[in-house]
Amino acid sequence: MSKTGSKYGQGFGPVVERIKDATATRTQVELATVLGIRQSSISDAKRRDSVPADWFLTLFRKYGLNPDWLAMGRGPKFIKTKEGYQPFDQPALSETLHEEGAPYGDPLASGKVVTYYGMSGELTEKGQWKPIAAGKIIIPASFDREALLVVKMDGAGMEPLIRRGAFIGLDRDQKGVTSGEIYGVLVPYEGLVIRRVYFDAQQGGFILKAENPSHADQRLSIEEYGSKVVGRMVWMMQEA
Repeated sequence: MSKTGSKYGQGFGPVVERIKDATATRTQVELATVLGIRQSSISDAKRRDSVPADWFLTLFRKYGLNPDWLAMGRGPKFIKTKEGYQPFDQPALSETLHEEGAPYGDPLASGKVVTYYGMSGELTEKGQWKPIAAGKIIIPASFDREALLVVKMDGAGMEPLIRRGAFIGLDRDQKGVTSGEIYGVLVPYEGLVIRRVYFDAQQGGFILKAENPSHADQRLSIEEYGSKVVGRMVWMMQEA
């Protein structure tokens, strides 16, 4: 890779369109967040009609995106080898793995960039909870689904099982409570919390249990159920 600011590939317009397509970004603010740069750097690149080579390196390291596809529109969108990146016109391409053929469970399997949200959120005029976008993350393509909501854990209530900073995938179509499963639930003054939910037949409601013994149980009435349960946790990603 050459130094920042040097030209590599096509002009700014087509390259940035491919970057936006691959990272699911729409605005310069989102693009700057994905690239880890200032927004003014994007304006400078647009004025020069040239994308800095460091952008390609960042996108390859973070998402496994093929620099040749980003720069020239050739080759697979995602590309990694055991040795790292090798240009499209070299024989090593046959040893690479790309999104069409990657099986689930392979560490080099294809991924998808999605937006993740904070757990505090905000209330609409009708008093409904509205999540606030906090950034982008790449997840295995098989983790994605139509009703997925990805949130970043900001509390310690589920430690040590789910640590602060973990990413949680909630399926908003799965709101029917199965006792003992983990759900995202809206709690007054706290916003969204992640808890195990149990049905309490004796008192006619639901118990929200934290894994952390220092956090007290919370309760949810049957009347509140429909509007407070956001979805069931279907996957969790955190560092070992």
